[in-house]
Order: sequence, then C-alpha cells, then structure tokens
Amino acid sequence: MATVEITTESFGPTIDGNDIVIVDFWASWCQPCVRFAPTFEAASTKHADIVFGKVDTEAQQELAAEANITSIPTLMAFREKVLVFAQPGALNATQLDSVIDAVKALDMKEVHAAVAAKQAEGSAPA
Repeated sequence: MATVEITTESFGPTIDGNDIVIVDFWASWCQPCVRFAPTFEAASTKHADIVFGKVDTEAQQELAAEANITSIPTLMAFREKVLVFAQPGALNATQLDSVIDAVKALDMKEVHAAVAAKQAEGSAPA
C-alpha cells in the first residue's frame, strides 16, 4: 500500500477505521523529512496490512497543533485507536522496521487495560 495524505478531516476516521496506522508529520522545506520520505514509502509497500499516512504540517497546521507537533519529522503509531509510539526525528529503515515490529507485537489487552486504568485514575475525585 502506498502512503496516504491525511488531513484534519480524515485523521479521526483513518485512526478509527484501521488496526494500525503510522503517521509521518512532515514539511517540504524540512530536509530530514525529505530524506525520510523514501524510507517511509518503502515501508508502506512492504507492510500492506498497515496504513501509512503523511501529514503536511504546513497545509495541516491545525492538525499538527492538535497533535502537539513541535519538531519534524515526527512519527506516530496508533494501534486499535491508541497512540502507542511518538518520536521526533527521522529513522533509518532498520529503526522503522523495529518500530513496526514492536507495534505489531503489542499485547493490546494490556494496552487497553493500562489506558482504562489511567483514565479511571484521572477521573477519580481528589
């Protein structure tokens, strides 16, 4: 699968409608972003079971702000609607494959339980 462009309007439905989504926040003027693009594209063809999305932070400034992007490129990985990885900086192919393998290997029952516990902790009266 090739990469898909993600906008403010398509971000939520893309995350909600797919098991694993990896998002590259980038800009055309960012040289590390430009150098990372072929690595990201190659991974998208290698892992057809994952949605690889790209967010142009110049065109989608509101989305970048909502995602708290302060440095680009920033890579985020979502699994079953949960943000499970976020890191600024370009990765090489081996590093990206390691992230993908780790995301695929997650025990999502444990992840969802941890998320629920954190949410319950946050809503508990002081």
